[in-house]
Amino acid sequence: MEAYKQWVWRNREYVHSLGSFANGLTWLLPEKFSASEIGPEAVTAFLGIFTTINEHIIENAPTPRGHVGSSGNEPSLSYPLLIAILKDLETVVEVAAEHFYGDKKWNYIILTEAMKAVIRLALFRNSGYKMLLQGGETPNEEKDSDQSESQIRAGNLGRNLGPHSLGNQNHHNPWNLEGRAMSALSSFGQNARTTTTSSTSGWSRRIQHQQAVIEPPMIKERRRTLSELLSEKGVNGALFAMGEVLYIMRPLIYVLFIRKYGVRSWIPWAISLSVDTLGMGILANSKWWGEKSKQVHFSGLEKDELRRRKLLWALYLMRDPFFTKYTRQKLESSQKKLEPIPLIGFLTEKIVELLEGAQSRYTYISGS
Repeated sequence: MEAYKQWVWRNREYVHSLGSFANGLTWLLPEKFSASEIGPEAVTAFLGIFTTINEHIIENAPTPRGHVGSSGNEPSLSYPLLIAILKDLETVVEVAAEHFYGDKKWNYIILTEAMKAVIRLALFRNSGYKMLLQGGETPNEEKDSDQSESQIRAGNLGRNLGPHSLGNQNHHNPWNLEGRAMSALSSFGQNARTTTTSSTSGWSRRIQHQQAVIEPPMIKERRRTLSELLSEKGVNGALFAMGEVLYIMRPLIYVLFIRKYGVRSWIPWAISLSVDTLGMGILANSKWWGEKSKQVHFSGLEKDELRRRKLLWALYLMRDPFFTKYTRQKLESSQKKLEPIPLIGFLTEKIVELLEGAQSRYTYISGS
């Protein structure tokens, strides 16, 4: 296994390209959207898992400083991998369940969504109650503005206390202008020490001390608990946690109502949209409501994640009964208008065929 990891690390660009090419070819497999054809979906799932594992190996490649991955937090790293593997397998589970059990396939889809919900809740807790990025597939390691401000205050306190206190606190940022200058100075001191023996004096010892301050040892970040979140942010912290839990539980709630009322009923569709809207509204209120010190400040990645979640609302146009009553009619009318045009008519027909095929599978339009 170690030999394979080394090969993936050395050929990461080739592995990226090969994975993307193979996954693209799976859409051209025959009987791609046949309910009775399990083979193409099994091939797609196998290639997806293969690509997922390779991506996990690449993301956790050793860094020059000798640390594996970006956070070094092994327990939390396994959760994104499990979520990605489940998402690769869920379409095979749906197709196989539909082939062997018919409408009872929803029991197996519920089981899959329940497993993903449990893993995401565990990841949400283990990450220190940070927003899940890409449904938990991407680790949220970017520091928010609250953490940055606290680090700045700690750094100013360290400078006021003196260099020895600063070295103990490890709050100095090595990537600002002063840090880069001091790092270059310490490197020069090291080179001079290797070429001459006369520089092993108090000056070189001061340079070594500055280097120790600039490049502190990596310290494992302490996870924030729910009680700490509530004590720091009060009502806003509770709103943020509630909004994330609603986002995590929404797919499971949706399929539970589908099993009870049927996929053609408006009740599951409306309830799912309501949960999405409520969750997004709660997250927005946690950012603006109350005192500034109690507000939840989102990082750049978290703001991008909120925009991504809003874009996923477009999938409601592809879900029944909205698709059957409205979207399909618009697609068919557009296809008829463009059909006489050479090439464009052919491409439009294939696009509509792909959209209708994808709409027949819950996992392609679940947004989970």
